[in-house]
Amino acid sequence: METIRRTKIVDLLKCRDFGAMVNVKGWVRTRRGSKQVNFIALNDGSTINNVQVVVDLANFDEDMLKQITTGACISVNGELVESVGAGQAAEIQAREIEVLGVCDNTYPLQKKGHSMEFLREIAHLRPRTNTFGAVFRIRHNMAIAIHKFFHERGFFYFHTPLITASDCEGAGQMFQVTTMNLYDLKKDENGSIIYDNDFFGKQASLTVSGQLEGELAATALGAIYTFGPTFRAENSNTPRHLAEFWMIEPEVAFNDINDNMDLAEEFIKYCVQWALDNCYDDVKFLNDMFDKGLIERLQGVLKESFVRLPYTEGIKILEEAVAKGHKFEFPVYWGVDLASEHERYLVEEHFKRPVILTDYPKEIKAFYMKQNEDGKTVRAMDVLFPKIGEIIGGSEREADYDKLLTRIQELNIPMKDMWWYLDTRKYGSCPHSGFGLGFERLLLFVTGMANIRDVIPFPRTPRNAEF
Repeated sequence: METIRRTKIVDLLKCRDFGAMVNVKGWVRTRRGSKQVNFIALNDGSTINNVQVVVDLANFDEDMLKQITTGACISVNGELVESVGAGQAAEIQAREIEVLGVCDNTYPLQKKGHSMEFLREIAHLRPRTNTFGAVFRIRHNMAIAIHKFFHERGFFYFHTPLITASDCEGAGQMFQVTTMNLYDLKKDENGSIIYDNDFFGKQASLTVSGQLEGELAATALGAIYTFGPTFRAENSNTPRHLAEFWMIEPEVAFNDINDNMDLAEEFIKYCVQWALDNCYDDVKFLNDMFDKGLIERLQGVLKESFVRLPYTEGIKILEEAVAKGHKFEFPVYWGVDLASEHERYLVEEHFKRPVILTDYPKEIKAFYMKQNEDGKTVRAMDVLFPKIGEIIGGSEREADYDKLLTRIQELNIPMKDMWWYLDTRKYGSCPHSGFGLGFERLLLFVTGMANIRDVIPFPRTPRNAEF
């Protein structure tokens, strides 16, 4: 076969150099036609769109043609011609075809609809479907947008540890990291495991967040962000939870809660705009196939300012809804940690746009959040989105050493895990704020997919660590 430099299909479809000889390589989506002419839809993953390869059967060996089945990988040399059919501007008249990889007839991705549950069982093959090709191209683009957003604003990308040696007492939601033989654990007279011979010489776990280390960096570099994998051993089998996911956590010195809300809104709008500008073909495919309101919802987020609503006001709105006969599965009262149904009511039914909920009761929020003057609430902020509920959680951090120490003691957090964190409040403390965005939650919103397991290549959930 003559050597011609390969052109990616995404570039070829924009090409108007009709009459030129081109080479494409990819996987066969479909093959159809008559006894004289066949039409092969070829895709190489660079775009949601296939290129049509027109094959005059008289010019090719019959045995070779039999190998061109759905899923087979081929290389095609041919002439770029103007397409006569609707749907694409250019197609290829095949001159030479080489089969690079035949596809067994047990290939599970035949030309028919497949359920999302079935595709999760073959997660090693599902990126070859149109749907998951679109999702994973968008995933890449969102990662690029995130780095670009922060870089352009002078933030530094800071790598926080995946393995943390904090003693995880009371936090039963962390995965342990050990080199010890689990069948032969040495214990002391109280029945506690002795970690002396373990790799780190003490109990170690996978991180649930890079925030505390991120705060240290912000008090040195001014503005940082983390973007890395995060692990939660919650037994949550829901469409919104994963045991391994990716998190983006900016932390900014001298920012108060209002600056934090401004940053969160600007950030999320930037990402949504990026998706519409750079992934429109993929977003439109998902809009047409799965979620007819997707593009409208994305554009809606860009159009309006997010509502900023104190928790106490939010509770009043929900209580009024209950008084008027709205049924919630979970109760509503001041002090409750809002459920997803409450968050979605505020966003989807009451305000009909994203809401940033602030000033939560301190009892339901983390120890490091700055306390308000009322002594009851903290400067927390949760960004609530349609169809998702909470997409961002953050706060202004407590900068006062004594207040932070008191809160740590109230919650019985072991001081041996907190001394280094408290040091930043002892040595030149400053006001600072930050938040965490679950990357997969953002992807749920941008792709319109219904289940978080479908926006990460290999989902890790309770009782599932395949591939």
